[in-house]
Amino acid sequence: MNRTDRLHAIGEALRAAGPRGLTAAALADRFEVATRTIKRDVTALQEGGVPIAGIGGPGGGYVLDAAATLPPVTFTVGEAIAVAVALARADDQPFAADGRRALTKLVGVVPERARDAAETLAGRVWVRGAATGSPGAEAGGASAPRSAQRAVEEAVRTGTVVLVDYVDAEGATSIRRPVEALGLAHDGFHWHLLAWCRRRDAARWFRLDRITAAHPTTEPVVPRDVATAFGVPPPDAGPVTLT
Repeated sequence: MNRTDRLHAIGEALRAAGPRGLTAAALADRFEVATRTIKRDVTALQEGGVPIAGIGGPGGGYVLDAAATLPPVTFTVGEAIAVAVALARADDQPFAADGRRALTKLVGVVPERARDAAETLAGRVWVRGAATGSPGAEAGGASAPRSAQRAVEEAVRTGTVVLVDYVDAEGATSIRRPVEALGLAHDGFHWHLLAWCRRRDAARWFRLDRITAAHPTTEPVVPRDVATAFGVPPPDAGPVTLT
């Protein structure tokens, strides 16, 4: 068992033990490591915000304050990215530091394959810090239909072509426009789909709130680097990170 898995397992063992807790010796025996290793692991968990208290005296050990934690939950890759995006847009909000620690814990326990997929997807989401509004909507304005937004998100996640019905700034409408979904970006005011437009044979920014419908396909996109197609974002509007 690697250290990351052991740290998670120690927390769950203490949760299951309840108020009686577990001694360092008992934990060391369970995980087949030295007692001093358990003590270092518990210290690391405490420094990471896990509410573990030490019980002194004969038979003492460690106890987890169950009231201060949540039971285990499972996150999909998309859910992990949603958490990362929310945090990237709220660095100046209350409890932002707690949120960042939570994301670190989340990333630390997901399987390596899923973590790699999440990191790849995160690199295709550009967010300007402390942005306003919500995905698919301008601040205080109308939003794209939920079904269209989900189809766009799924196309970005799977790297597939999506057919969009789009109304441009002049009010002109294009129907079932084939675009290669490459990423998502927030400029501080609006969310955009970063896509390669097959009708224009060029990279285009499509405001999500102007997409009136989106029709998914299973056709894979042509491999393209988002930064090459759209340019490297400025420092205050960089890719979302999971660390």
